[in-house]
Amino acid sequence: MNIHGVLVPIVTPFDKNGAVDVPTLEKLVGCLINKGVAGIVACGTTGEYYALSPKEREVVMTTIAKHAKGKVSLIAGINSLSTDYTIELAHQAKQMGYEGLMLSANPYSLPEQAGIIAHFEKVANTVKMPIIMYNFPARVGVNIEFETVEYLSKNPYIIGIKESSGNFSHALRMLRAKFANFEIVCGCDDQPVDFFFWGARSWIAGAANVFPDEQVAIYQAACNENWDEARRIMSKIYPAICSMESGDYNQKAKIGCLKGTVDVGGVRLPLVDISNEDKQEFLSLLNS
Repeated sequence: MNIHGVLVPIVTPFDKNGAVDVPTLEKLVGCLINKGVAGIVACGTTGEYYALSPKEREVVMTTIAKHAKGKVSLIAGINSLSTDYTIELAHQAKQMGYEGLMLSANPYSLPEQAGIIAHFEKVANTVKMPIIMYNFPARVGVNIEFETVEYLSKNPYIIGIKESSGNFSHALRMLRAKFANFEIVCGCDDQPVDFFFWGARSWIAGAANVFPDEQVAIYQAACNENWDEARRIMSKIYPAICSMESGDYNQKAKIGCLKGTVDVGGVRLPLVDISNEDKQEFLSLLNS
């Protein structure tokens, strides 16, 4: 499974009645693949996995797999409050043909590092699929510390970590450690050039729902060590990225889908849609 390039934690479209909009999801998968993304992550944070029923999750996962399998890397988000339920979700993904998994520490329970290790080891050794760990302490409540990553990087099924803490010093320490057969993945949409400069080759980016062309171009410029071009493109999209990272991220990822050209509906509770004034302000940043 290749995770080099830009991978999109795809949004989940909802229709006017609030149901999962399958035709729009099919269209969006095709558009993103045509834009040159390297992979699609189903049921990630940007996909509002926590707001889907088990049946809806199955529909979303099946739809994405049907239209993306064999074309790009196919990864399933399997976060849950329970390690055992996470394993159920992983087995479901495996049966659907997903190649890899993305997994955070368990939200809400605030496990110590020993619990985080036990969580990842149990999932990895039970399911035996490639796992990208997901470090997002602002949402999960705990940080995956360097020593924990160093230890878990030795597990053959744990192939990388999406680093979304926003603390680039933490990311840089891992990048410089050069763990064997283990990727440090950019998980901060405002830091890709920094990650790539220090050797990262993967970016799992919710904002790629908005800027797939630009983000693929940034990655390609970095691979060619054309840092001026990478900075130029990043500077162009930075105002919108900064707005997303500053708040209402999921709402803006959906409003701005493919630069606002694809209507994927609103967000689900407990999130609420932003005001029309804020929406127009964000849209004005997309083509500035």
